[in-house]
Amino acid sequence: MSKNKFYVVWAGRTPGVYDSWEACKREVVGQKRALYKGFPDRTSADAAFARGFTGFEKDGAVPVVDLSQSKERPLSPAIAVDAACAGNPGKMEYQGVFVDFGVQPPMRSDLFKSPVFPHGTNNIGEFLAIVHAVSLQKKHGWHYPVYSDSVNAQLWVRQKKCKTKLQRNAKNAALFDLIERAEKWLNENTIEVPILKWKTEIWGEIPADFGRK
Repeated sequence: MSKNKFYVVWAGRTPGVYDSWEACKREVVGQKRALYKGFPDRTSADAAFARGFTGFEKDGAVPVVDLSQSKERPLSPAIAVDAACAGNPGKMEYQGVFVDFGVQPPMRSDLFKSPVFPHGTNNIGEFLAIVHAVSLQKKHGWHYPVYSDSVNAQLWVRQKKCKTKLQRNAKNAALFDLIERAEKWLNENTIEVPILKWKTEIWGEIPADFGRK
């Protein structure tokens, strides 16, 4: 499923551009402060390496999930989702990534990313991210578990209702239209994959984290 063919290592044993996941893995495994990201082609990878990590903090640099010492491991492969919101309410976006936890560090590939909504909340983003992940799987016939670190969002998905206290207004009309479509999908479809709580206290930040804390 991964579309990445080249990997940039900004911080690791030897920073550089690598043409395979295996080569990248040797540079970042065991490196607690490793910073790396996959790219679909050599040109974009070279440009990202030359640019440096600065700037990718906002673009979603890969959080390093180290499971080497963990007795409890997440199911693999899986889809991880997360949201980010600057303010409450504020500018909100969400994303989903495909992750293979069978290798160390886990291999991560971008799956989807929303536009930035000008007036939303983190809980709304988390809810929409889960619905996006399960509906995308239904469309393609995939059957991967979905991990989210939001208890509220998982509850809303089970209840098939986004129970936000945010009021609809001119700024967030498009966002509320998307919420209505998500609720409609939940009421017309059966979720066929497990939606699981990401255990941050054991595994660290969820792989879909935007890295803006």
